[in-house]
Amino acid sequence: MKQKTAYMGMFLALALILSYVEALIPFHFGIPGIKLGLANLITVVMLYCVGTKEAFLISVLRIVLSGFLFGNPFSIFYSLSGGILSFFAMFLLKKTQKLHVVSVSVTGGIFHNIGQLAVAAAVVWNYNLFYYMPVLLIAGFLTGLLIGILAQEMIVRMQGQM
Repeated sequence: MKQKTAYMGMFLALALILSYVEALIPFHFGIPGIKLGLANLITVVMLYCVGTKEAFLISVLRIVLSGFLFGNPFSIFYSLSGGILSFFAMFLLKKTQKLHVVSVSVTGGIFHNIGQLAVAAAVVWNYNLFYYMPVLLIAGFLTGLLIGILAQEMIVRMQGQM
């Protein structure tokens, strides 16, 4: 039990560090609202190496804590909507055991952007925001691809250590 708690604390700390690094480094893609999502690396790795409940818990805790530390209440709200939708999409695809880690991560990146855009459109009562969807789908694909490649490498290295 103590070892599991220590691992959970370590994963949460790593996710928060990655959130902080991402907040510090100005990634300017020229498109508003697009981020790399480095902290999602921890969520994907945990989904494959630790377990679904633990990965979900750390994902939600990371979103809330990083929102308070590096963002604002609105960022928490939008990130939670995207993060929860993304998590469940990745969980369902992983459960099929037919897709690679990279494909699951790409799906997570895409669904994260869909969740955030849907909430934004509902909050401002302007569904014209969905015209922005193609840009966000491409961005979600590319960032999900990068995170998936990194997650696959981490998973391979972690399994070699266990």
